[in-house]
Amino acid sequence: PGVKPRALPQALEQQYSPSRWSPRLGRDAVIEAHLEALAAGTQRARAEVQTTLHVPYGDGDREKLDIYFPAEPSGAFPVLVYIHGGYWQCLSKDESGFAAPPLVSQGVAVVAVGYDIAPEGHMDAMVLQVRRSLAFLVRQYSGIRGVYLCGHSAGAHLAAMVLATDWTEYGVTPDIKGTVLVSGVYDLEPILHTYVNDVLNMSQEVAQRNSPMLCVPPAVPTSCEVLVAVAQHDSPEFRKQSQEYSQALRAAGWSVSLLDLAGVDHFDIIEKLSEESYVLTQVEEEPPSTL
Repeated sequence: PGVKPRALPQALEQQYSPSRWSPRLGRDAVIEAHLEALAAGTQRARAEVQTTLHVPYGDGDREKLDIYFPAEPSGAFPVLVYIHGGYWQCLSKDESGFAAPPLVSQGVAVVAVGYDIAPEGHMDAMVLQVRRSLAFLVRQYSGIRGVYLCGHSAGAHLAAMVLATDWTEYGVTPDIKGTVLVSGVYDLEPILHTYVNDVLNMSQEVAQRNSPMLCVPPAVPTSCEVLVAVAQHDSPEFRKQSQEYSQALRAAGWSVSLLDLAGVDHFDIIEKLSEESYVLTQVEEEPPSTL
């Protein structure tokens, strides 16, 4: 009672096509502009920031990290781990360094995670890879003082799945202090009925066990603070997903905030992380006190 019904299957195609909802540009143009913005921002970051690229955390071709270091890391430093979007089937870590310049200038290292996208990668494997990348990172770099996760769209889904990790299987527990989930998908069931699953080829079982909504762990005393951000011009279904997931986290005792950002769409909500003055950049520069 009181819960709005989900969109009918015939409407899901439109609801889960973020490019249909941008008021700035047409469908193809907004995607093209997005790819160009991410690539240009990352190119700038690699030119300006001290980097260690293609650090392997596993044996797979895409199981690599790009690390952007602060100019003068003072012994211990916080790390922002960025997990890219692309509907689990495009983009890579190679366009994921665009947020580094304003963050490294504040002494925060930025790590862009690579993972196997579909059709080579399947959902179970992607979730496992992102978890393994984090375990590798904290084992490899003893100077890390707190991990902050940031994921966009499909990357927000993967970051949310990281929050549901049983770290006893990994022999290490990352000190995740904050998580910023941007325009994410937290219930994969509707995706089964859209074009997105043509490439992912998920079964109902795979979608259920990889839906953050269905595996929210109870908060522990040291749980990180979570910011769920959604764009004004995200589709109603995307906005509903963010609202419902933030409510589920809160019900499980997590410290969570829902941020509805005006004047942005599914794409520039994350592109603007390259800007010093952007609200999400400022949140990530001082995550503990701001979230």
